[in-house]
Amino acid sequence: MSDLLQTLVRGTGPVERPVWADFWERLHERRLKSGEALAVLASLSTRTPATPTLESFLGSLADRSAPLPARWPGVVNLVGTGGGPATFNLTTAAVLVAAATGVPIVKTGSRGYSSRYGSIDILDRLGIPTARSYAECEDLLGRFNLAFAAGFVYPVELTELARAVVPYGMQQIGRFVNVLGPFLAAVPVEVQLTGVSSPELWDGFAELAADRPVWLVRNGLGVDELLSFTANTVLANGTELTVGPETVGASADGTLADLRPAEEGTDAAEHLLGLLRGHGPEAAVESICLNAAAAAVASGRTTDWAQAYRTARTAVHDGAAVELVERLRKEVRANG
Repeated sequence: MSDLLQTLVRGTGPVERPVWADFWERLHERRLKSGEALAVLASLSTRTPATPTLESFLGSLADRSAPLPARWPGVVNLVGTGGGPATFNLTTAAVLVAAATGVPIVKTGSRGYSSRYGSIDILDRLGIPTARSYAECEDLLGRFNLAFAAGFVYPVELTELARAVVPYGMQQIGRFVNVLGPFLAAVPVEVQLTGVSSPELWDGFAELAADRPVWLVRNGLGVDELLSFTANTVLANGTELTVGPETVGASADGTLADLRPAEEGTDAAEHLLGLLRGHGPEAAVESICLNAAAAAVASGRTTDWAQAYRTARTAVHDGAAVELVERLRKEVRANG
């Protein structure tokens, strides 16, 4: 049994950075022992390691990656850990609204892991382009105020790890990678607004966020976005604040049922477009606008949550958010 696997299984202490570095090197060179990759991934996904191991894991991957472009001033990424109650693609809707109000957004994400449709799945159905390089991100930012970053922002080692555990898939044993995904995406944004669904992850993620441009979001309902009908905690630059319906003037009415995904057999893209037009449960529209407001505050454009929320509401009801979708769709058709 490798040193890495022994430490993970026995829980005897943190896995140090050189141990991770050795694992990645042997993975890349296809020198892992039979079943080692599967055992490591299964162990990580069964029990999330303590913060020192997470830090060394992330650091070992950063050591192997190319340098990032210079930071994009004022640009925000909204992303979550997944898990929790099933909802529609709330974050994807929120970034479209935020971008329509002038907040520059580069959104990372993936295909569905804990839900039927991940952000990349819904973009495919909407006909919205994804950027395949940092240069494409910068180009789309300049023209649309919004770029959806494809898989190039994630370490190539994750792809190698997925190949090494075939015939098992990441949906079966890759929970750890999905949960830690927000910290694995390499984008030079000003702030990353990260939703955390599980209370068990909060303290560890708060430690990770302390040395990174990361804000964390949680609520008592276990959804990894801000909700308009309950109190939410936002951890920003080491300070916790409570953001709820009274903060922005939302109605405070609503339940998780208002956020349910499109029903089986219903077009998920059309469902999302309906919400972007302001059609559907009020709590769903209000929650979209609250997350868009959070992006505006995180970007540094404003400190006034209520004003940012009203601006987001206007972008929904005057059609600016849907107009942005149509402009992005034309980009795909023009390059098709």
